[in-house]
Amino acid sequence: MNVASLNFQGWRGYLELMRPANIVTAWADILVGFAASGGMIFAKLINGEASFFILIPLAWLLLATTGLYGGGIVFNDVFDAELDAKERPNRAIPSGRVSRQNATLLGSILFAIGIIAAFQVSWLSAAIAIFITLSCLLYDALAKHHPFFGPLNMGLCRGSNLLLGVSAVPAIIGERWYLTLIPVLYIAAITAISQGEVHGGKKITGVLALLLIAIVLTAVLALGILGEYTAIAALPFAVLLAIRVLPNFIKAARQPVAENIRNAVKIGVLSLIVLDATVASGFAGLYYGLLVLILLPISMKLAQLFAVT
Repeated sequence: MNVASLNFQGWRGYLELMRPANIVTAWADILVGFAASGGMIFAKLINGEASFFILIPLAWLLLATTGLYGGGIVFNDVFDAELDAKERPNRAIPSGRVSRQNATLLGSILFAIGIIAAFQVSWLSAAIAIFITLSCLLYDALAKHHPFFGPLNMGLCRGSNLLLGVSAVPAIIGERWYLTLIPVLYIAAITAISQGEVHGGKKITGVLALLLIAIVLTAVLALGILGEYTAIAALPFAVLLAIRVLPNFIKAARQPVAENIRNAVKIGVLSLIVLDATVASGFAGLYYGLLVLILLPISMKLAQLFAVT
């Protein structure tokens, strides 16, 4: 094996720790939050009602979520190093491709990038970024092993990430805070069912996850009661979300074996982009929703190269 190959294997190990496919789904959270904070953003640009400077906060927030999500997922493997050595020895840390010390350094740098980038938008954005960082560490170190607080904790991380997108216009957060409940419930469903992705799970957990997914699907259309949200624009994306997620979750609930659960979790995580496209289209129109949905094939391609769960 030559030096170039060794270098590639080293870099691949670090990329595996960061779960690139998952980070793309975090970008979608920011895009939907940004849509909720500014309405018809691109329509305003096309009509000359706003300049491209309106997108500068979006760029900083996309960088912020890259650091925050990447740092959180890296520390997940740092804290799970001993367990992975038994259950998933091929992962980057237990396989020896990345040392635990270097992984800790990588995660810390990513968190720092996330907080600093958020600070470029506002103090409020930085505060949300710090909250996400602390929530990620709490989940990675302790909460993930609890059947109730684990899913709730992870849901709060994801809901806060959407709120980070809304913080592009800090004054809007007080009006849009409720949007965080949608990813909280969705991620809680995925996290709950994922607890059985190694040794299998329980049917009751699968049923609970299905119930949460049903509530989410209802909620994204019920937002139509808001004057600034167009449910008809969100409907095609909601249908796509249901088609992608429900069959896999139903199968995992009926037969909660590890393989079915892993498939449900993988599809569920990647379909976060479809969920975000649904809400984004309601606030900013069909074309903006399609823009968010473009992230799905990118994430799916990366999922073929790097692990999602």
